[in-house]
Amino acid sequence: MTSNQTSPNDLDCDGFNPNQDIVAVLSFLMFPVALLLNGVAAWVSMHLKSTSTFMVYLKNLVAADIIMTLISPIDAASELRNRSKEVLIVSCYTSPIFYSTQYTSITLLGFISLDRFFKIMMPRSMLLAQNLTFSKLLSGLAWVILFGGTALPNIILSNQPVVNMTEFTSCMTLKGAAGLEFHERTVIYLNVYFWLISVVIVVCYICITNKVIQSFRNSGSSNNKGKHKVKLRVFLVVIVFFLSFGPYHIVRIPYTFQQVSSTYSSDCSYFAGRFAKEISLWVANTSICLNPLLYNFLCREFKEKLMSMIQNLSIFFRAAGKTKEQEAEKERVFHLEENWQTDWDCDKIATQ
Repeated sequence: MTSNQTSPNDLDCDGFNPNQDIVAVLSFLMFPVALLLNGVAAWVSMHLKSTSTFMVYLKNLVAADIIMTLISPIDAASELRNRSKEVLIVSCYTSPIFYSTQYTSITLLGFISLDRFFKIMMPRSMLLAQNLTFSKLLSGLAWVILFGGTALPNIILSNQPVVNMTEFTSCMTLKGAAGLEFHERTVIYLNVYFWLISVVIVVCYICITNKVIQSFRNSGSSNNKGKHKVKLRVFLVVIVFFLSFGPYHIVRIPYTFQQVSSTYSSDCSYFAGRFAKEISLWVANTSICLNPLLYNFLCREFKEKLMSMIQNLSIFFRAAGKTKEQEAEKERVFHLEENWQTDWDCDKIATQ
């Protein structure tokens, strides 16, 4: 089954141009920022030991963000108006990897919220969820299940030959009937999966906030600043999560029904839905820039290691600068002595 897609440029969509390059440009602008932030996050995390379950999840989250960052330019290039067909074909095989990694990231955020929940609500209990080996196994399973259950089948089922490259305008062209059905079901299941994890995150952080504030009250502390700080941290985590991923998961399902149906492929509403999906996906992708900032804000060990490494770099550059200044001073003194010696020899010759 092939999708008879029409270019939006051939349609009169009341002045709406869904093929504009704004999403691709925004993605290209975000790429260097994401690469810098995640490069620093990876650099810091490599110098941290995996001595806690939280650190195991954090390192896996950094790896997921790095993978999404590296794939994002390919997907951005495929959204350009003057893209080549070859770039679009490549993106059809990298996009499933991107999406599976994105849901691995969402899963890890859920694991982190559960990890904090168990440690704060039941600090003395020896739960399996607080076991270091178990957290590594759980993280590995998240990668394997999401890649093997979503990305790999989508890649394998994109097996239809491209007979006419001029008619190849969508990755749906590469999918047969089984591929289209699997694509549709995967999107629906992952959307439900996202909202289930959202409920887990909200419940965990509400319980954590109430527990910490209750501890303040029981200790007789009037530290309002501390209470506000706890609320702010929880608010930031939840609001960043929902602002990043919420719009995309609201738009994604209706767009998918249009995407897999050839009857909607030449309708202006399809291209409007696609544009809404791409914009909301870009908003979701901002998480790869926001996550490194949250690491620094929420993880004391990460922040201390980052500050320590920045200080060491500062000391190194200052020392290197002083060394260069000393070498320049030595060079200047040498030239002065050489010039003085030359002048003295000339004076000596002149008097003879």
